[in-house]
Amino acid sequence: MPRFAANLTMTFTEVPFLERFERAARAGFEAVEFLFPYGNAPEEIRDRLAGNRLQLVLHNLPAGNWEAGERGIACHPDRVAEFRDGVARAIAYAGALGVKQVNCLAGKAPAGVGDALLRRTFVENLKYAAAALERAGIRLLVEPINTFDIPGFYLCRTAQALSILDEVGAANAFLQYDVYHAQRMEGELAATLQKHLARIAHVQIADNPGRNEPGTGEIDYRFLFAHLDRIGYAGWIGCEYKPATTTEAGLGWRERLTRSTP
Repeated sequence: MPRFAANLTMTFTEVPFLERFERAARAGFEAVEFLFPYGNAPEEIRDRLAGNRLQLVLHNLPAGNWEAGERGIACHPDRVAEFRDGVARAIAYAGALGVKQVNCLAGKAPAGVGDALLRRTFVENLKYAAAALERAGIRLLVEPINTFDIPGFYLCRTAQALSILDEVGAANAFLQYDVYHAQRMEGELAATLQKHLARIAHVQIADNPGRNEPGTGEIDYRFLFAHLDRIGYAGWIGCEYKPATTTEAGLGWRERLTRSTP
């Protein structure tokens, strides 16, 4: 059966961040993920995890000035030192919180920078991050993001991500496969998941259009969840969607779409 992790950046947002852990546990989740832990002391988050018997399965590397619209800096040639400082910060938080994988957002391509330099910067930053994370026993993930929601995002397709991971050549570097972003950019969800399963360390979900709960749009999640079971995906599935109303009101999809028969 699929194992779902609540994304606390996207769900239970009607309460302050630290209160979302209890809400997730009461809703039946055993694990959570979120974009960034850096706005809170690690002890605060660790206490919420322990107090609610939750596992934290993923957070991201620092990604620049999020409030100002930045969505990562890993492909920015002029911010390599900042990126490396962020790797150290992510490792410190991941160690304190028991996280075994962190995601790296490539960022939007800076204006006037050629593709060759963007790729070289991204690859070298990933090599550095992968080596540092490996010493800490942590996996590095990269995630293609659709360019409809984030115009100019550098890493936007599965094949591009895998090619870059090939160049990085790190045994602890994997793909984070977000079904919503993949549907918007390329489709072929089931075939892609099966073909590249060994290189996919984490899956995230939302439906399209709207990025709402599974079952609200065009993606056949009943089929896709069964497919993930059939091909042997054993990781967590992060629920990175925007609830159409409230999080709790929309959670019926978990039982409805994972039953063996309609």
